[in-house]
Amino acid sequence: MARHAVRPRSEATWGVPTSLEGHTEGFRRWTAVDESAGAVHTGFGIAEFDPGGRLDWHVHSYEESLYVIEGEITLFTSETAVLLRTGDYGLLPVGQAHALANNVSDIARVAALSAPQPRPAHGGDTYFVAGLPELEPDTVDARDPRTRAFGHIDPGHMDPAKQSQELLAASASMRTALLVYSGITVKMMIDSDLGAQLSTMFMVQYEGLKGVIGGHDHPLEETYLILDGVVDATFDGERYRLEPGDVAWAGVGCVHAFANPTEAPVRWLETQAPAPPARHSYRFERDWHYLRDAIGAETKEVR
Repeated sequence: MARHAVRPRSEATWGVPTSLEGHTEGFRRWTAVDESAGAVHTGFGIAEFDPGGRLDWHVHSYEESLYVIEGEITLFTSETAVLLRTGDYGLLPVGQAHALANNVSDIARVAALSAPQPRPAHGGDTYFVAGLPELEPDTVDARDPRTRAFGHIDPGHMDPAKQSQELLAASASMRTALLVYSGITVKMMIDSDLGAQLSTMFMVQYEGLKGVIGGHDHPLEETYLILDGVVDATFDGERYRLEPGDVAWAGVGCVHAFANPTEAPVRWLETQAPAPPARHSYRFERDWHYLRDAIGAETKEVR
């Protein structure tokens, strides 16, 4: 079985999952990554809510991370209510009761990561519960403890030239940090800092023509949702050009690499499941090839 999958946006199949039937209105989902892709840790999809669309109160047996691609969606939980706008994200721990509603006049599109992977063949992992009081929603404020499980990111946060103390002060956590190397910028969104136990979600940007990363693999699964620009991706020797709206998945041990072939930046949402270990979450081919060559040189000298 292949250790990777590429799901072009043009081939997306939308519908209401069997586990949600009878509990939605104006709602549809594209399940881009599940066991049919070869994944064993990851469930990833995109949901669309029409104006007035809704998903009733329910709980999951998995951790769920959300990112609003477009529009606005109100998330109700047993603790609070939050109005999530484009660029907002949030974490729903295992078993937290919640509901979603689009109360504005435009479509909302939301990316969702589920970890561990849902098990529809084993009776499902979503359980609908009695409705709870729906509070007046707050907006996301990373410094407000009442919305501590939520945050916001936009393209400006990925520009190293625009980093300032004023921007950094927008959050009181390591989510303010921007990792920059070799034309690549990475900004964490959801990890243990927000309470995630089983997965991570972050934003990646490759600068035009300079953003390149060589072949490497992980002891975990990764999913990539392209948001802006174009990237050339290689998975276990197979090459693809990914464009906005496309989704790709790399399984454990899949050697993958990326390069930006254009002058414009490319930006994508990336997830990992399970959560990475404290060390050795990346294994680069170049490092071990260096050791191979060094051993070979030493052997020749001995002879």
